Amino acid sequence: MIDLHTHVLPGIDDGPATISESLEILASSVESGVRAVAATPHVRDDYPTTGAVMEELVATLRMEAAANAIPLEIMTGGEIALDRLAVTPTAELRRFGLAGNSRYLLIEFPYYGWPPNLAEQLAGLRSAGFSAVLAHPERNAEVQAGPSRLEPLVNSGALVQLTSASLSGSLGRRCRTAAFRLLELRLAHMVASDVHALGGRAGLAAVVEEISDEPLARWLTTEVPQAIVSDEAVPPRPSSRRHRFWKRQ
Repeated sequence: MIDLHTHVLPGIDDGPATISESLEILASSVESGVRAVAATPHVRDDYPTTGAVMEELVATLRMEAAANAIPLEIMTGGEIALDRLAVTPTAELRRFGLAGNSRYLLIEFPYYGWPPNLAEQLAGLRSAGFSAVLAHPERNAEVQAGPSRLEPLVNSGALVQLTSASLSGSLGRRCRTAAFRLLELRLAHMVASDVHALGGRAGLAAVVEEISDEPLARWLTTEVPQAIVSDEAVPPRPSSRRHRFWKRQ
């Protein structure tokens, strides 16, 4: 599995404070079956991360992981706040390309409210040659109330990333219901951990446990992320044999 939304860089945002904590998270990811992660620190007003700092920390973490025999590929990335798009130069945004792919940007979907100019912002990204990956929209109250609101954005080319803890139910019933509804509507494309601390959230293994559709779980956790890593076309979603494919709580 490939985890394309993680906060594993030390001392840069609300993730781990030390390199030791980072290594513990990475070791746990390996144990759960993850073979590659994208380090995606916050890029927003309270965490004004620069591409240079992110790249330096990724290089350090790679060396430390190798020194501690942690067999995990660590790729670059960033989780960009919507209000940073207009004030960040295009060249800098490309440094935050998801998994080192300068064509994709992981965009932090707000937890509250519906951004009034969201469609226009994503259109601007497309004009600049980017494809948006919307991070965890199922945790937004507006999306929970109407998951189909994402359909025009997806039809325009945006990808949707769900949080594994939403699927497991550990983020609450509303998040879980919205996440699975997005899967039903074919409006979700990948699942990531959004891990911030050791043991803080369900890992990607939870996806396989919660979704009783192995081809779909593999598409969400391996095939779509691999397409982004390899800069290949996103593979078609496998046909689900059942309309509802999750274990009810």
